[in-house]
Amino acid sequence: MLLVLNGPNLNRLGLREPGIYGAQTLEDLERQCEAWGAELELSVTCRQSNYEGQLLEWVQDAEEQGFTGIVLNPGALTHTSYALRDAISGQTLPVVEVHLSNVDAREPFRHVSVTAGVCRGKISGLGFTGYRLAMEYLAEVMGALA
Repeated sequence: MLLVLNGPNLNRLGLREPGIYGAQTLEDLERQCEAWGAELELSVTCRQSNYEGQLLEWVQDAEEQGFTGIVLNPGALTHTSYALRDAISGQTLPVVEVHLSNVDAREPFRHVSVTAGVCRGKISGLGFTGYRLAMEYLAEVMGALA
């Protein structure tokens, strides 16, 4: 069972900077993740919040709620949230950080992720496909852990 978490401003997909993030919406992304989950024979739950504390609680509670892996797009919290970093490192589930845009080709402040170092991996710049790759990786890892 996978948890897909999207952080601040991702609820504005399709409206916010479509030249960078594309014209598809968060709802489009969530439907796509659910479809990919079905192909991988995994239950997928998608959540989005603009609030750091809510994301922390979801990460902290994920294992107790039966999830076996997390796909996480922390949005701008990637660069600033040591609290989110600590929440990731303080639990045992594998986490893959995902970014729609190539953060390393953007503004210098986006080049540093405080969360990636405690994740299994980071996928950046592949749009929605990055989520699929993260899900495939987690399905493989979770199978190996079972």
